[in-house]
Amino acid sequence: MRRLGTVLLGIASCLFCISALAAWPERAVKIIVPFAAGGPADGAMRIAARRLAEEWGQPVVVENKPGAPGISSVATAPGDGYTLLLGAGSSIVTSPLINKKIPYKAADFAPITLLTTSTSILTVHPSLGVKTLQGFIAYARANPGTVSFSSSGLGSPGHLMMEMFQQRTGTKMTHVPYKGGAPAVIDLIGGVVHAGVNATPTVIQHIQSNKLLPLAVANRHRDPSLPDVPTMAEAGVADLEFDVWYGVFAPVKTPAGIIGKVSADLRKILAEPAVQKQLRAQGNEPGGTTPAQLAKMVQDETQIWGKLIRERNLSLDE
Repeated sequence: MRRLGTVLLGIASCLFCISALAAWPERAVKIIVPFAAGGPADGAMRIAARRLAEEWGQPVVVENKPGAPGISSVATAPGDGYTLLLGAGSSIVTSPLINKKIPYKAADFAPITLLTTSTSILTVHPSLGVKTLQGFIAYARANPGTVSFSSSGLGSPGHLMMEMFQQRTGTKMTHVPYKGGAPAVIDLIGGVVHAGVNATPTVIQHIQSNKLLPLAVANRHRDPSLPDVPTMAEAGVADLEFDVWYGVFAPVKTPAGIIGKVSADLRKILAEPAVQKQLRAQGNEPGGTTPAQLAKMVQDETQIWGKLIRERNLSLDE
């Protein structure tokens, strides 16, 4: 009799969970974007959020809360599915590896789906006088420490890509970190620094106006928006591929049923031609992975960048 009672209790619990999931969401869902409004990541999330609101029949509010405070607010939020996070590879993976004082870690979040990716591209200021990737490498080798490169901060994609580039090419350059991508690109355009690796959407207009010279994309394929720019491998630097990516996450204690629903709905939205057209117009490539696939991405990049950070002895006190 006791065993039968336990079974019935388990069945009742399952029915309650199914009922609760069927009713979710019953109110507005908030998505924290830890970046300033108006950027490619913010724009992509707002496109998806509008469609989620239509799917769910509830408001989906995108709230900009830049930096670690925004990310931490999701790590400590209730795991009820009503607070989600747009996380970048740099904020979820590399920042906690390079800055032990950051009040969150990747394990605080449950992966939902990959939202977008964009190609990374190495550009230089025309005043440097190089025309090709091999010419840039030769110049940097002949002038160690003279060539400077900007990034949006220590541990950012642009920083780590250039650290890996130096490691693979036997060059030594000077890192100039900025507080954000916009000032890093502004000084690159102005010739204050010589080079930089950035997501294509942030620099393509400056390439088209000849303010920056593209040398190579860090991808296995050429970027459709810049078909004449070779990949790193085509230009002679193998095994240097890295996409800037953004994914949707939830607090780690969020029920698997809610995680699955949000992931399935986002994947459906990201497969819609109209949504894909909007995202690609911003320079983003639509994502759409299962939670397990995004978790594997986080795990793989933790190993890759953790190894580089240790080998290059990188830290916040660099």
